[in-house]
Amino acid sequence: MENPQDIFSSNGGCLSDIVIEKYLVESKESVSHVQLACSMQDCAFPLDGTELCIWNTKSPSHQLLILRGHHQPITAIAFGNKVNPLLICSASLDYVIMWNLDECREKVLQEESQLPSTSVLGKGEQVEVTFPILRLAPCDLSLIPNSACGCLSSENTQRMWIGSSVGLFIFNLANLEVEAALYYRDFQSLSIPLAGSCALRNRTADRKTLCLLASLFGGKIAVLEIDPAALVRAQQCPGLRQSLSVPASSCVLPTSPLYLGIAEEKSTKAASGRRCAAQNVTKDQRLVFHSKVRSSGYASAPHVTMFSPKTNIKSEGKGSSRRRSSCVWEPYPVECAVLTKPGPQVAAAPTCTRVCCLQYSGDGQWLACGLSNHLSLVFGASLTGTPAVFSGHDGAVNTVCWSQDRRWLLSAAQDGTLRVWSARGAELALLLGRDMFSKPIQSAQFYYIDAFILLSSGPEFQLLKYHIDTCKDEMKRYKQKSKSKLICRLSTTGAVDVTSLSAVNDFYSHIVLAAGRNRTVEVFDLNAGCSAAVIAEAHSRPVHQICQNKGSSFTTQQPQAYNLFLTTAIGDGMRLWDLRTLRCERHFEGHPSRGYPCGIAFSPCGRFAACGAEDRHVCICILTVYKCLAVYKCRDSRLW
Repeated sequence: MENPQDIFSSNGGCLSDIVIEKYLVESKESVSHVQLACSMQDCAFPLDGTELCIWNTKSPSHQLLILRGHHQPITAIAFGNKVNPLLICSASLDYVIMWNLDECREKVLQEESQLPSTSVLGKGEQVEVTFPILRLAPCDLSLIPNSACGCLSSENTQRMWIGSSVGLFIFNLANLEVEAALYYRDFQSLSIPLAGSCALRNRTADRKTLCLLASLFGGKIAVLEIDPAALVRAQQCPGLRQSLSVPASSCVLPTSPLYLGIAEEKSTKAASGRRCAAQNVTKDQRLVFHSKVRSSGYASAPHVTMFSPKTNIKSEGKGSSRRRSSCVWEPYPVECAVLTKPGPQVAAAPTCTRVCCLQYSGDGQWLACGLSNHLSLVFGASLTGTPAVFSGHDGAVNTVCWSQDRRWLLSAAQDGTLRVWSARGAELALLLGRDMFSKPIQSAQFYYIDAFILLSSGPEFQLLKYHIDTCKDEMKRYKQKSKSKLICRLSTTGAVDVTSLSAVNDFYSHIVLAAGRNRTVEVFDLNAGCSAAVIAEAHSRPVHQICQNKGSSFTTQQPQAYNLFLTTAIGDGMRLWDLRTLRCERHFEGHPSRGYPCGIAFSPCGRFAACGAEDRHVCICILTVYKCLAVYKCRDSRLW
């Protein structure tokens, strides 16, 4: 992530829109570490130690209202909660005085208050030390519309101002991160580089924030007007970076690797069509005339009825064909409630076998499981009956993936091989051996609506074009006619090993997300054929899974919702990211995951996120309110 201080240094041309110094006054006595106060229209601060000074932001004359009554230096100031009458309280070692500002203004209406001199003090040496927090105040961004860079709605996000001696910070309470930072020394128009006291107040009329600062050294007091929307926008979208989007927003470029694969597919289909036409040519066969040929039997024996088949049996719809499905296709309920109880359970294997990966088919009728005993199983959605077994790997199966048309099942294992199976007959259709990859395959999936196979091996991921031969030749079954071809390979920044890979296959998308062992998440644009962005230090440990909001063919979401994705790491919980801003929007913690990589998943409607835990629980979080809704316990710890 970019440092906010570096962003300000690069975008110095638009700093005047973020903060403006509205007023500057100098006191004979230092007001450092004195509690200052701000209301919707007034700012209050001590002047020369014992005098209370009120400055009205709406006054065109910029005159001060000076109230005298204390004999000792004022130490704290606070405004009342009512607008009429507007009260202010000031405290010192001798008195605590309550002032009515309306009455005070009437008494001094005929008098003119002279402003103190504003001689500029010389700046001394800047010493890098740790400064304390001076003030905490709420920061209201709910009324600010979403910026052009595609930020998420702030409706359910709580933020707060943190005032310190070196700057002001907008802290996001949802993801526990600093969303924006304003350093005084980065703005040459500000007269106070180091603050000793601070007061903040939001104005709902113009959606800006008033900040009253007192210098740490000397008697300077300044009133700042801050635009929090411009501050957040400048740091979330530095340099007006080109926004990224998971749904494809442009056509495939002629130089894109995706274009090369599509062009080759068209030529391959034309060639295969010619071959099929040549095979369909009628060959020399025996001719049989339509006239009947009577057999020359020795004798004609009487006809005896051996059995009479029953042909009047009515079908009751209980056939054993696996292709016949009794399910009723219904749209996915978008406003569905969270799960209240666990469903049916089934043992994946008789022995203590770990389930390494799970994936439902697109229609939700089949569940594929990759096991540590080198097998892959496919259950029905009801988890009843005997599962289909896919055997052939020599290592633990760490990846299973369904094709978009549900005809093929992809599996990758620790033995370094990738296999594509026929989902109907559990037959091997394509085999990619370990000699094709330098390291074991970590992640693999179908991509671009089954046009490619996307996989990661070591520090790179590869885009493969494949062809599966569906012609059956019983005499040459030992010969594999299915083939694959490497289209391109891209390496991560720093050439670190890829720990997780994710891309959308249900619709056209040019974006590929890859996580590296250096705790980064890198975004690749395959339309341009290069890396588009890098999220540094996404977690405190390497990310072991990336989960995108891929939706479902049975429900519809807003196009912006597909730009959300989840990441998880051991000991660092689960984080929700927005691809358009490349910022963490939510941070979910509480489920124990300190030593074992637990899985995460999106619901088809995109409203829920689930994550596993080491204590055999499943936590379900609702993303519209961003909090944990329910926790379910698993009977078998092998599931996570």
